[in-house]
Amino acid sequence: MRFRYILSSLFAAASAIALLPPHQKSMPNLGPIMPPPPSTSTDALFNDLGDTVMLSDVLSRDRAINIFAGFTRDFASVSQRFEDSSSNTTILAPLNSAIMGLPRKPWEDPEDYERHMEGVYGGDNGEERAKRNVRRFVEAHVVPNSPWREGEKVKTLEGGEIWWEIRDGVRVVQPGNIGVDSIASRVYNGEVWILKGVRNYA
Repeated sequence: MRFRYILSSLFAAASAIALLPPHQKSMPNLGPIMPPPPSTSTDALFNDLGDTVMLSDVLSRDRAINIFAGFTRDFASVSQRFEDSSSNTTILAPLNSAIMGLPRKPWEDPEDYERHMEGVYGGDNGEERAKRNVRRFVEAHVVPNSPWREGEKVKTLEGGEIWWEIRDGVRVVQPGNIGVDSIASRVYNGEVWILKGVRNYA
C-alpha cells in the first residue's frame, strides 16, 4: 500500500496548507524549493541551457507544482526521461490547486467503480489500478518534444494529441483551453510549463 500512502500524504499535506494563514503556509521538504512564479509571467524562473542541468534537477524546485512532481517520481521510465540529456521534453505541470480542485483524484477512474463495486483501490489489485491511473495522468502531461512550437500538434506519452496557441496574449494548451501560468524552467533537455488547469486524462 506504499503507493496509496504516498498519494494520500501528498493530498493531505496540500489540503492542510490551504487551511493555514498565508504567513504560516509551507510545504513538506520534497526537494529544493523556489517561490511560485507570478501568475502572469511567461519568463523562465530557472534558465540554464548548459549541458549539466536537467529537468530532473528543476521539477521539484517550485512548491506550486510539487504534487505533480511527487507523482512523477513513482514511474521510473518518466523519471529517467527527465534525467536523459538525449530526450527533450516539455513537462506540463498543473498547479497544486488545479489538482486539488479535480472532481476525482488522479488515481480514480469511474470505470473502476463500475467494474469493482467494493474495495476498488484496496489490496494489491486495487493499488495496481490506482498506480495505472496515476501513470496515465502523469503521461498525459508529458510532451516528448522541446522546443515545442505554437500550433505544432504532438502526442503526449499517454497518446493524446495536443498543441498550443496564443489567445488574447495568453499561451493556451489545446484541446481543453488550458491556460499556461508560466514557463518555470528552461534547461538543457527541455522546459517546465505550469498549467492553470488539468488535461483530460480519462
